[in-house]
Amino acid sequence: MKEAIARQLTLNSDLTIEVLVAFIREEVQKTGLDTAVFGLSGGIDSALVAYLATQALGRNHVRAVLMPYQTSSQASLSDAEQVVNDLDIPSFTVPITASVDAYFDTIDQVLGVKANALRRGNRMARARMATLFDLSAHFGALVLGTSNKTELLLGYGTQFGDLASALNPVGDLYKFQVRQLSKVIGVPQSILDKAPSADLWEDQTDEQELGFSYDEADELLFQLVDLRVDPARLVAAGARPELVETICRRIARNHYKRKPPIIAKVSNRTIGIDFRYLRDWGQ
Repeated sequence: MKEAIARQLTLNSDLTIEVLVAFIREEVQKTGLDTAVFGLSGGIDSALVAYLATQALGRNHVRAVLMPYQTSSQASLSDAEQVVNDLDIPSFTVPITASVDAYFDTIDQVLGVKANALRRGNRMARARMATLFDLSAHFGALVLGTSNKTELLLGYGTQFGDLASALNPVGDLYKFQVRQLSKVIGVPQSILDKAPSADLWEDQTDEQELGFSYDEADELLFQLVDLRVDPARLVAAGARPELVETICRRIARNHYKRKPPIIAKVSNRTIGIDFRYLRDWGQ
């Protein structure tokens, strides 16, 4: 990443943490609730959310949920447990292997073809989010999302899976900024050092699957989205044309994942079009 872009991306860590902690506290409490639940994968994004939520609500008002599949990395599970121990927060381990495998045992026979890794990964992500929303009802807690801005812009996530949540405190942080805040807030070094992975199949890494590094993505995304630099100017300045094209295409192609479902308009006031109020209207 170019030094000038890195400087622009660098946040006032203490102030940003203060803002995000206040965001979680206010958005949870304005619903009349006082507890949050979130998936803890052992990755840096969910670890940061765990630390922010604990500061915002207190250790007795957060619920961390570990949801391993049989191929999940043992190292990731250990990292998640380290976060739990460091914060001394309540946690629950809910394996998803049986439910995911039961589904594919059935659907593979119905379709007459074995599901590929993408379909299995999407099912795992949705099984995890279904678990979180069930526990949300059990605990009377809001589900916190853990998808960062880089992932949201690239569409690197599963619709109604890991992209679903009630609140997302890290959705406006690029991966570079997630790393920055995680170092300051005290996320364990083992998490800071390891390669990012959705951990949906063995030996998966985000950057290998994407085909480029998060630093490369953040540099271009920041210029394209935040600074509104024309793609042609980036190429003229030395950016790889194929990478600029790939990232621009991903931003546009995956926009549907960032929007609520489209409702066909047949009345005078349609939800989301003419009938629009703030999220906390009526509270």
